[in-house]
Amino acid sequence: MTSGPDRATPQTLAGFSVAITASRRADEFEALLRRRGARVVSAAAISMVPMTDDRALREATRALIAAPPDVLIATTGIGFRGWIEAAREWGVADDLLDVLGRARVISRGPKATGALRAAGLREEWSPVSESSAEVLAHLTPDDLAGKRVAVQLHGAIDAWDPNPEFLAGLRERSAEVIGAPVYRWEQPSDTGALDSLIDGVAHARVDAVAFTSAPAAASMLLRGNDIGVRANLIEAMRGPVCVYSVGPVTSAPLEAAGISTIEPDRMRLAALARLIAEDLPARS
Repeated sequence: MTSGPDRATPQTLAGFSVAITASRRADEFEALLRRRGARVVSAAAISMVPMTDDRALREATRALIAAPPDVLIATTGIGFRGWIEAAREWGVADDLLDVLGRARVISRGPKATGALRAAGLREEWSPVSESSAEVLAHLTPDDLAGKRVAVQLHGAIDAWDPNPEFLAGLRERSAEVIGAPVYRWEQPSDTGALDSLIDGVAHARVDAVAFTSAPAAASMLLRGNDIGVRANLIEAMRGPVCVYSVGPVTSAPLEAAGISTIEPDRMRLAALARLIAEDLPARS
């Protein structure tokens, strides 16, 4: 039986089809769109490499314990929590938290702040915009010159680096940057559903496509190239298919390909679903 809040949700997306590429919280996002009447085409564009198996993260953790950082920059809640959990599996969580607790702690947003505090760490500052650009603007050369800076990185996929300008900006301020790649993504082992979704977007068989992570956006473009439809995919997302993104970090690989995105005021799934429900019918 349909609940009261579901019945009360206006069916503004009835008759519209929306493609989503989320792997984490995909069911939740799909439900938010279906409540508004959308036909949802869903396929995960990425799968996560388990952090306990990630050699690069383990090496970065050991390096930071051996030579403690002066500054810690935490960028995501799920990533920071996963890092501590992986360190616990390796038997070095207490040592890691000890060295991080002696550093200046910068949080990129409320989710990262929550994860830091849950681990017993306290941030000294967090940007209102939740953006890496504001973090970079906040940290002056005097803050960073000669300092060892640990950066909890977003996920990367293949050759795509999600933080090049941010990390370069830290190095331009004479910081020694140690990146902790807390989760790394790869394309799913079975790409059948993803290929079908990409073909639907490339041939404008959907009205919109929505992205909730930068690695998923990058993966979709890379896979489009692999199956020979990248040009059609980009053309469709520049034209008849509306492209929605949860925020500027997610939009980065799309904008690098010349694809404009529409973003909500807040980087949240519910805000993204509301934006699509309000914006897509108006455009049509």
